[in-house]
Amino acid sequence: MRTLLIWIVVLFLVWFGWKWVQKQQHTNTVASAGASAAQSCASAASSAADAWGDGVGRFANPPYDTTAWDSFRSDIESRARRAEEKCTCSENACTTARSAMSDLRNLIAEMDQSLRSGSPPPSDLVQRQEAIDNAVNRARDEAK
Repeated sequence: MRTLLIWIVVLFLVWFGWKWVQKQQHTNTVASAGASAAQSCASAASSAADAWGDGVGRFANPPYDTTAWDSFRSDIESRARRAEEKCTCSENACTTARSAMSDLRNLIAEMDQSLRSGSPPPSDLVQRQEAIDNAVNRARDEAK
């Protein structure tokens, strides 16, 4: 009887240990997937923000080439949309990057309205672009 009880205790401990190891592996896998998603998100947001920053200067002063603007705007909106699609995780990096892409898309819309009406770009364009860049940099840091 005592031997049977010892075997039951040993089997329980083995089973408990096995379950604990499985849980640890699952937790590590989920954490790794979240970090990977956050890094992918931050990278996509960085690509969109960099492309915007590299090209928007061409449209700072009239006359505006509306064909070039349409192509540029479409490219940046597409990049921002792809970044938002990658930023669905619940990590801080994803939240920060999603917010930055929303701000970028709002800035693009205002810039589009200005160019189409013939008025100058928003007066706070540089400050808003800097805020977007800073948010993307924070997202990149948070994803590490």
